[in-house]
Amino acid sequence: MKIPRIVVGAALALLLGLCPAFAQERSDIPEKYTWNISDLYPSKAAWDQAREGLAGRLGEMGAFRGRLGQSPQTLLKALETREELYKEIERVYLYASMISDVDTRDSKAQAMMQSAQKLENDFATESAYFVPELLALGDKPVAEFLRKEPGLASFKPVLDNILRQRQHTLTPAEEKIVARTAAITGAPRSLYTIFTAAEMPFPEVELSDGRKVRLDQAAYGLHRASPVRADRMKVFQTFWKTWQDYRSTLGLALFNHVKTHVLNKDLRGYESSLAAALDSYNIPTSVYRQLIQDVNENLPTLHRYLRLRQRMMGLEGIGYEDLYAPTVKAVEMSFTPEEAMKLTLDSTDLLGPDYQAALKRAYDERWVDWMPTPGKRSGAYSTGAYDVHPYQLLNYNGQYDDVSTLAHESGHSIHTYLSNKNQRYATSDYSIFVAEVASTLNEDLLFHYMMDRAKDDETRLYLLGERLETFRTTLFRQTLFAEFELAIHEMVEKGESLTGDTLNKLYLDLARRYYGHDAGVCSVDELYGAEWAFIPHFYYNFYVYQYATSLMASSSIAAEIRQEAAQGSTRARDAYLHMLSSCSSRDPVDLLKAAGVDMNTSAPFKSAMREMNHIMDQMEAILDKSASANR
Repeated sequence: MKIPRIVVGAALALLLGLCPAFAQERSDIPEKYTWNISDLYPSKAAWDQAREGLAGRLGEMGAFRGRLGQSPQTLLKALETREELYKEIERVYLYASMISDVDTRDSKAQAMMQSAQKLENDFATESAYFVPELLALGDKPVAEFLRKEPGLASFKPVLDNILRQRQHTLTPAEEKIVARTAAITGAPRSLYTIFTAAEMPFPEVELSDGRKVRLDQAAYGLHRASPVRADRMKVFQTFWKTWQDYRSTLGLALFNHVKTHVLNKDLRGYESSLAAALDSYNIPTSVYRQLIQDVNENLPTLHRYLRLRQRMMGLEGIGYEDLYAPTVKAVEMSFTPEEAMKLTLDSTDLLGPDYQAALKRAYDERWVDWMPTPGKRSGAYSTGAYDVHPYQLLNYNGQYDDVSTLAHESGHSIHTYLSNKNQRYATSDYSIFVAEVASTLNEDLLFHYMMDRAKDDETRLYLLGERLETFRTTLFRQTLFAEFELAIHEMVEKGESLTGDTLNKLYLDLARRYYGHDAGVCSVDELYGAEWAFIPHFYYNFYVYQYATSLMASSSIAAEIRQEAAQGSTRARDAYLHMLSSCSSRDPVDLLKAAGVDMNTSAPFKSAMREMNHIMDQMEAILDKSASANR
């Protein structure tokens, strides 16, 4: 099942300056700003009919039990049946999850989710024999079947991946038991989502202008960027005190989630939870560990940026509370959804007319759900159903960051569109390792498009600062998360427990090291050690590091596309689009290498650091020029 691609730090409030966060009910939002889920099913009744029909078809998989080696044609039919059922179950699941995501308080939607999850679990149980039985055939018979039956050719990547993981596959009976535990192992994540989105109590805070704001996640996302430092301090202290108060409950949820990963690692005979998570897409664990090492060795570059931010904000000392505030007070940039769509379309011109035509269709045909409303899932993601089209969930706030988020999610959506257009369902999925290249490359294109059209130094400073923030939040912050995630898994693998207090200490130590607290670069209050509890990505499975690796890859590819476009060449662009269209027909590391980036080395990271330092050089030159003129 494809999981939603969620963006950390996505906008969480209504259009800037129009009204307080979540002031509008969903019924008040114009239809053009809501997604059209009738493309999935015309009605709830049609969804019920599809779900019930699928429940009656799950037994079709049983017809192939013990027969996979009977003939090449039988194996092909089994693969086609497995693919068809999985595809339709994903569509049923997606419809239910999308209804739930626009109002997580809706108990009927939750019931729909549960019934869809049961369908998925029942299918996993019915087909649990498939992989072990296929492995029992052996590599040579499978190769012979591929030679004799041309129809199996498009399934070769699937078969190769199954055979590759032979030593970590259990017996049919054991796989069936594991499949039946899926509903239980997913409980910590479900509980976290419901509690933090719908039931967690948030306090009210009074801002310096007299406004009283309920400081939920949406309001925090908006007011942490306040230009008034006293308000930022109050917002941070109040918001993180709330998460601190629930650290024991949320710590227990995360502990139990990590235990499910350790259980899977033990059952399947992996050396670590990290190895188990990365093996699904054949990504070496060395890529993960190299990233952490590269980032830690280059923390001085982050610290250079933090000192630059301090200079631009005119502060005597910078703190964690200052990291989201504007650095250029004179520049006010806000955008309507229509302006955001035009900017995203125009900035992707280098990717060619077919790419832009697909993106325009996404905007014209309501593939996007824009506005935050009460109970709506926070953040942003792109997902989709194979036979329909992609969808995007946003919480649009009207700031430049929100335009960048639209570009980001649109990158995911067109990646999905191209994969579904060029691959059969069985090979249409893709690793986040590659997916986040598609999204962050669009952010890169948007940044350079805006820079080329900036009319003054203040706007250039703003845009350059936003780009630096992308490096901080995507490269450094996500790697901090990745190091935290690795540490908590290694602790549980050693038999240690995770509590709210131990998680607070671990996270605080990492945050202070990354942000140079002890060196006097950026102060990190002890209270902010509770930030781990706020990050939903820790309820995935070694997910966040791919944001960082993808930013390195996308900045390199985008630079090549721009350089070649200036020379009238489309080689780099064509290689990139071919990568988006190839999906899981090849391993992710190989896909990126074919597109010109070798993730087995530190070269992409070094390239990113050169770009980051070049941006800071430009900013310092502008600041020095301004200071000289004002003397």
